[in-house]
Amino acid sequence: MKYMLLVYGAEDAWTQQEREECMEESTELCRDLAKDGVFLGASPLHSVETATSVKIRESKRLITDGPFSETHEQLGGYYIVDVQSLDDAINIAARIPGATKGTVEIRPIVELPALADIPTGE
Repeated sequence: MKYMLLVYGAEDAWTQQEREECMEESTELCRDLAKDGVFLGASPLHSVETATSVKIRESKRLITDGPFSETHEQLGGYYIVDVQSLDDAINIAARIPGATKGTVEIRPIVELPALADIPTGE
């Protein structure tokens, strides 16, 4: 089963040194997951200050600067893994450095067969 592991945290919770160490640890985790054959992708996200949100209401497009909601923790990055069980996904989430200062949300990915035939542009 494929899972997306969403890493949430307060952007100001990390010093620059801690952020660099987190990136190094995260890269190493990705390498370990690739060796185990479960890694599908991962990436940190730019600051929430760069976010743009889009809503459609009454057929009108509403665009706002910033994240979808005003919360203490922001989505900071993600991992996508293909593992046998939720327990396996939980074990990986516990290894994500961002879990030490924030939260990792685990969401199963709905696989739509019709999407498999669409080229990714790579």
